[in-house]
Amino acid sequence: MKIENIKVEKLNKIEKAGFALRPDSPDIKDTYSFVKKQFNDSGIEVILSNDSAVMIGAEGVDFDSMCQECDFLVSLGGDGTLLSLVRNSYKYHKPVVGINAGNLGFLADVTILEVGQFLELLRQGEYHIDHRMMIAGYILRRSGERVNFFALNDIVVTSPIPSKMVHLNASIHGEKFNTYRGDGIIVSTPTGSTAYNLAAGGPVVYPLTKAFIITPVMAHSLTNQRPLVVPSDFYIELDAQKDEAMVSVDGQERYDLEEGDILHIGGAEQGAKLLHRKERSYFSVLREKLHWGDKL
Repeated sequence: MKIENIKVEKLNKIEKAGFALRPDSPDIKDTYSFVKKQFNDSGIEVILSNDSAVMIGAEGVDFDSMCQECDFLVSLGGDGTLLSLVRNSYKYHKPVVGINAGNLGFLADVTILEVGQFLELLRQGEYHIDHRMMIAGYILRRSGERVNFFALNDIVVTSPIPSKMVHLNASIHGEKFNTYRGDGIIVSTPTGSTAYNLAAGGPVVYPLTKAFIITPVMAHSLTNQRPLVVPSDFYIELDAQKDEAMVSVDGQERYDLEEGDILHIGGAEQGAKLLHRKERSYFSVLREKLHWGDKL
């Protein structure tokens, strides 16, 4: 018996798919044309976002119109392309499926050669929609300005100067619980637990879990700083004391964190919707990507 948390939610319609392509990759045009034909042959209209369309010399529509008009969204690239699409389309709460133009990814798990089979199963209702925890965060500037953002994988705070240590005060629900001194700190979702969090020695957490993983990066301390897992309804606040720091959102958006600024991290009201093949197993992905179970 497979251990799967399968959602009963289904798409209302399967008529229009909105596409976002891996940025700065005009050579993806032929792959896109191949995938588009597969969708069209299955009776699904493909609508391309303007940024992607300009890159490959095709026709497109503005991103917001694409999200509003389409029944589901498709990222064609890698996990980074999917992360960007999920964040930018979050307010529309449309399911997102990732077609991987390279190797099998943790998130973009449909390969180019599997597109035809995937679309056939999609028509048959043989798929499931995961609801993945999202981070809703903001930086409250000393001036009173508020900078809002969302993240699917993680928030990372480091020094903007390579090899310089950063001091970070951390609080949960307004109660100070630690000061981190080192290369930085990662606040990850379970989806992002297999990204930078894993490389920094944090735990792998099943992606449908609702929790934050707080992992120090190369902590400089006489005490043994360990990763901490807390419930998703807790909120976390970080400030950099008198150091300058940089906040990275999913490794793609960056913001300065200056003296007097406070970084607030909480769970978003709704999760991101990721559309997967029904037979897709998270544990098989872990075995393949992390080589778990391989003989030494």
